[in-house]
Amino acid sequence: MEKMMVGLSLTLSAIVLGQKSPAKTNNLTPYSYQTFNCDNKGYFDASKYEKEEIDGVNKLLYKFNGVHFDTNPIFKLSSLEEIRKNKEQHLENLEKQYQEKKEELYSLKVINQPVWKKLYENAIQTFENEYELNKEEILAFSDPTTLKNSRFYETCRESIDAISSPDREKMFASWKAYTELKSKNNADPQGVMNRFNAKLSDPQSEDYALIDMIGLSFHNCANSSFRQKRDEEGNVYRDFDKIFTKLKKNCDEP
Repeated sequence: MEKMMVGLSLTLSAIVLGQKSPAKTNNLTPYSYQTFNCDNKGYFDASKYEKEEIDGVNKLLYKFNGVHFDTNPIFKLSSLEEIRKNKEQHLENLEKQYQEKKEELYSLKVINQPVWKKLYENAIQTFENEYELNKEEILAFSDPTTLKNSRFYETCRESIDAISSPDREKMFASWKAYTELKSKNNADPQGVMNRFNAKLSDPQSEDYALIDMIGLSFHNCANSSFRQKRDEEGNVYRDFDKIFTKLKKNCDEP
């Protein structure tokens, strides 16, 4: 009888253990997401993460990781004339984009871990700075003196002082210095300077100068001051993939 009780006890223990192990499997929830060239399918542990949190991180990595606003760069005189003529419309369009994207970005919920909280903070800072930079450029193409109040004045003082100066010769000198520096990284440096000299001799030389000095010199300076360094190793993307088990990737050939 004692042997029967021991055997029954062992059998019941096995049954209990057998019932406990699938509990972990029951917490695994399927999740699909797209990366730059792959369709990914895996499972996340619902006892550790909420789907809304994973969705938030997903958007930070693959939606809010680059340029946020749809604006047209100014490279030609016709584009400069257009943005001056329709300045208010461009500002309204920018503001509309800002409000729509801000509502989505600020309502994201992310995984409560330092790496993702930091990523979220950086995304918000970049978003706000990009909006301000676009707004400042639209205004500056019509009135260069507005850059004196730029958020990026301390960082880009040299460019802004030249652009906003009433002394046009100062702006031309800065424009030439910027072009000479840029030409050194070009396959045809003399060609760059020849095109510059042609613009400098043009009756609309001041407008050509503003196109380069606002759209390139100032823009590049300000933009580089708030853009986060690229994760060349792709660490955050791998960290995101590690959230999932049984992850399968279906990737297009590069």
